[in-house]
Amino acid sequence: MLTMDFVEGLPRSGRFNCVMVVVDKLSRYAHFVGLFHPFTAPVVAAAFMDNVHKLHGMPESIVSDRDRIFTSRFWRELAALSGVKLRMSSSQHPQIDGTTERVNQCLEGYLRCFTHACPVKWAQWLSLAVFWYNTSMHSALDGKSPF
Repeated sequence: MLTMDFVEGLPRSGRFNCVMVVVDKLSRYAHFVGLFHPFTAPVVAAAFMDNVHKLHGMPESIVSDRDRIFTSRFWRELAALSGVKLRMSSSQHPQIDGTTERVNQCLEGYLRCFTHACPVKWAQWLSLAVFWYNTSMHSALDGKSPF
């Protein structure tokens, strides 16, 4: 099961102004993918295929919030054709997708620490942020990293 969300409200950095966050709930392994907002469901699907699917295949299910991208007809059709179950957190209970929200907080903190002098360069730190997060100890994994 994967969770997906977006970190928005970032300053423009090169071609990007937001990050798609994809997290495997079992291993806590994450992918951070730079995007430019506003984006469409086909753009998000292409980013998912290029950055997640090619490495891991299609998940059994994806948990997300009710962002317009995840509720679009295109996204629902893509999931149905791929055999992926879409699960949405409700607006009253966004903690259902708490894993990704916590990863978003970690990513934002990491980027703040390393780009405080020049926030518009956050995209240059994204690949290092992925490495840092994926090699960190996670309490949900009994203090082990995914690798």
